[in-house]
Amino acid sequence: MTPALSTTSPATDGRPTGIADSSDPSDSAVPAGLPDLPELPELPELSTYSRLLDLLSADPAAYRTICHEPEGNTALASELRGHPLEQAAKSIVVRAKRSKQDGGGRYALAVVPGDRRVDLDAVGRALGSSRVGFADRTTAERLSGCASGSIIPFSFHPELELLVHHELLIHSHLYFNAARLDRSIELRTAVYKTLAQPQVLAIAA
Repeated sequence: MTPALSTTSPATDGRPTGIADSSDPSDSAVPAGLPDLPELPELPELSTYSRLLDLLSADPAAYRTICHEPEGNTALASELRGHPLEQAAKSIVVRAKRSKQDGGGRYALAVVPGDRRVDLDAVGRALGSSRVGFADRTTAERLSGCASGSIIPFSFHPELELLVHHELLIHSHLYFNAARLDRSIELRTAVYKTLAQPQVLAIAA
């Protein structure tokens, strides 16, 4: 299925034009050929979606919004968006503990290409810990501000460090769900690096 694409312009403050945004009931413009999508409930991730678009609006020509059927699986979302899997930014929240007794620990958002997996040992070395695992779903959604399957490769939370695998950044553009299962972003990689300011490391296996 071919996704419906929208463009941005300064006049819309970086928000997509020509699509119906379920966070704004007054927006009823839907491009021809776009299938009827289920209305999304008012979830916390919609605020992250708005915050992301506000951030990207600094350079509207650097990105485009892609509207598609709701999908949180990286491989399936990449097919809907129409790009190679290795250009997908797969974002996973991980937790590093100093010891078994460490009730807190450090959290990081590990971003790797869609065709790779997170190397927890490498993340542990970056965070100075030998005890690293995936954060539980509740914590991951709280820190990222996104529902599972729609986590963006940006951190808006002070407790969430951003680590990006270096090979993801060799592409001219990267793709990711935009804090919503039915919206994705194609973003110029150079602009992503400037805006996100990630730690660039080798963290994929």
